[in-house]
Amino acid sequence: MSLKSIKITGAEIIDLRIPTSDQMLGSDPFHKMPDYSSAVLHLKTDSGLKGVSIVFTVGAGTDWICHGIQDLCQLVIGADLESLTESPITLYQRLIDHHQLRWLHDGVFRMAAGAILNAVFDLWAKAVRKPMWKLLVDLEPEFVVDCIDWRNIQDALTPEEALEILQRNRPALGRRQSDMQVQGPKAYCTAGWLGLSDQQILETIQNLQKQGFDSFKLKVGRDSEQDVERIRFMRDAIGPDCNLMVDANQYWGLEEAKRHIKRYLPFGLKWIEEPIARDDVLGYVELAETFKSASFGMACGEHAASPVIFKQLLKSRAIKYCQIDAVRVAGVNDIMAIVLMAAKYEIPICPHGGGIALCNMISHYGMWDQIAVAGHSETQLVEYIDFLQDAVEQPVKIQDGCYVAPTAHGWGLEFHPEFIERHRFPNGEVWKDRAANRKGAAFEVALK
Repeated sequence: MSLKSIKITGAEIIDLRIPTSDQMLGSDPFHKMPDYSSAVLHLKTDSGLKGVSIVFTVGAGTDWICHGIQDLCQLVIGADLESLTESPITLYQRLIDHHQLRWLHDGVFRMAAGAILNAVFDLWAKAVRKPMWKLLVDLEPEFVVDCIDWRNIQDALTPEEALEILQRNRPALGRRQSDMQVQGPKAYCTAGWLGLSDQQILETIQNLQKQGFDSFKLKVGRDSEQDVERIRFMRDAIGPDCNLMVDANQYWGLEEAKRHIKRYLPFGLKWIEEPIARDDVLGYVELAETFKSASFGMACGEHAASPVIFKQLLKSRAIKYCQIDAVRVAGVNDIMAIVLMAAKYEIPICPHGGGIALCNMISHYGMWDQIAVAGHSETQLVEYIDFLQDAVEQPVKIQDGCYVAPTAHGWGLEFHPEFIERHRFPNGEVWKDRAANRKGAAFEVALK
């Protein structure tokens, strides 16, 4: 099918919310009652193909993202696919550098722009009948370099250095691709959500171990005594040889973080995730220096809103684990820049996957990184979430604690139609009798 013959004719944006707060799934110190949600974009075409993307949220605010996507879609409706994919940087700059909207900067605006870019890439992969990871792996190095906005990151990585990284791995692409189709990226999972009991955590660990997992994460932050006891419980439950990570979800200030983290030294942790604010680069530098002899390093990135923040975290070596999020930044273009910067500084890409359908996206980035950019699978972990997998027609698969290479064309983000109808907000069956109450409950929790 010719890309030029595929024209984008319209867009449907769906506010999709799941009441995960009923079971306290996803709970952490800040997000006490999260309802895992997505703004789902369907780019329609005259060919019958549909470009799909999501922006993950945790309930309130999903409507803000939906409005942003709806507005920005005006910039692609009527275009043919070839004109959008022959130079992806052109569409990227048209969105990000809009002469009025760029005043809004990152956050909702950048995520909404990313939704459109990701949907276009999804449509492209479907048109050429490839999984997203395969589309990315097959791109020529020069094309990848031309997808990136270099204006504010060349002091950390130049286009020439990025090209050298990609070309260096070209001779081994076939072997790496074959290897990773046998065993995909190594996965880890959060077993210790803050709202769960010890028994619930233990049952989760045992279920994950049966699937081959040896890497687990625990939420911390609110109470130091309780956190230490929960870390000790987790370490005893998984044994001394498994990876154990903790995640504070940006709950502490710098000095408070130091006090908490010092108590974690005896437990052989792998990383401390988001101990302080997502953009406090100097704070992460100080933490890295304070704990330079510890078993763990700092992990950050799931809330970092642009390649510029990643540039500072990576170039300063403030973090030892780079946690890209598939939908926080402006789509594939931004992810390409971040993954290549991390490769230069030899900092492992460990994507964030906690959220509805995010695992479907980050598995592709893990594949691309470990085949074509880092070119190995020795240091990376890719997050996996063990609930809501049945929401999509092509759920991610795990084998021996690793992702199975995706085979669906594009991202694999097609939700079951009945799941969408049941969870549309505010009129889906799940919400129609309690949407008003849920809004009130969310507001009440926010005030506490």
